[in-house]
Amino acid sequence: MLTKEYTLLELFVKEPWKKLTFKQVKTLSKQKSDNYVHTRLKKLVKEEILKEERVGNNILYKVNNNVNSLNMLGFVAEFIALKDKHIPRKNIEKIANKIKTPYFTLIITGSYAKKQHKQTSDLDIVIICDYKQNPDQILSQIKTEAEMMIPEIHPHVFTQAQFYEMLTNKEENYGKETARHNLIITGAKQYLSIMMEAINHGFDG
Repeated sequence: MLTKEYTLLELFVKEPWKKLTFKQVKTLSKQKSDNYVHTRLKKLVKEEILKEERVGNNILYKVNNNVNSLNMLGFVAEFIALKDKHIPRKNIEKIANKIKTPYFTLIITGSYAKKQHKQTSDLDIVIICDYKQNPDQILSQIKTEAEMMIPEIHPHVFTQAQFYEMLTNKEENYGKETARHNLIITGAKQYLSIMMEAINHGFDG
C-alpha cells in the first residue's frame, strides 16, 4: 500500500515527461490543502525523487533521473496496475510465465489501459526485452495461447533499443501510443529508464 504522500507521484508516473507547477500538482491530485502538497513536494525533492526547476517566477517539478527515483516511480507504476480490478490478471500471469527470459517489461495498452474496453475488446500488451533477446522468438512462445484466451490477447514485442527508437522517432507510432496510455504489470523500472533516456533526447509525449 502506498502512503498518501507518494500518491502524488502517480501524476509523474503517468506522464514522466511533464513538468508541473505546484498549482497543477494540487489540482490534478485533487488535494485541498496547499500546505500538504507543498510539504510533500519538498520532501520528494529532498529524497531526490523529484527535482525543482525554476522558470521565470515559477518552480516546476519533474522526475529526477536517478536510481532511487526510478525504483520508487517503478513501484508506484506497478501499484497503479495492481489496484486496477478490470485487468484479466490470471491470463496476464499465464502469458508472463511463458516468457523464457528473466528480464522483461510487460505493459497493457490500448482500450484496457484507457478504460474504454468493451466485452468484445481484445487485450493489447507490449513486451520489452533486452538487446540479447529475439523479439520474434518471444512472440512465438506466447502467440498461440494468447490468441486462444478470452479476451484475446494481442502481443507486441520489442527490444529496449527498438522501443527507445520509436519514442525518439518524429513519426507517430505504437511506442508513443504505449507511453501515453499504459498499465505496467512488471518491469516498470526498466521501462522508466528507457523513457527518461528518450526524454533527455527530446521525447515530450
